[in-house]
Amino acid sequence: MASNKVGNSISEVEVLNVSPHGFWILVGGEKEYFLDYENFPWFKSASIYKIFNVQLLHGHHLHWADLDVDLDVESLDALESYPLVFS
Repeated sequence: MASNKVGNSISEVEVLNVSPHGFWILVGGEKEYFLDYENFPWFKSASIYKIFNVQLLHGHHLHWADLDVDLDVESLDALESYPLVFS
């Protein structure tokens, strides 16, 4: 028996799963993204708590305060157009 969806998601951004290769987030209850550690090395050695501590600001800005990481959702749709710089 399948469960019916009850109500709307109250979370603007939600970490769905973490794997040894990266993690999945759901933004706005609509779009799912996979952030792999190769393209997003800031998260590779982060604790699960710090990865889950993310906020969506202004409807398009992902912010991990504990990691000092900020990403625009638009950049996740077109990684090739937004080269990431890691230092």
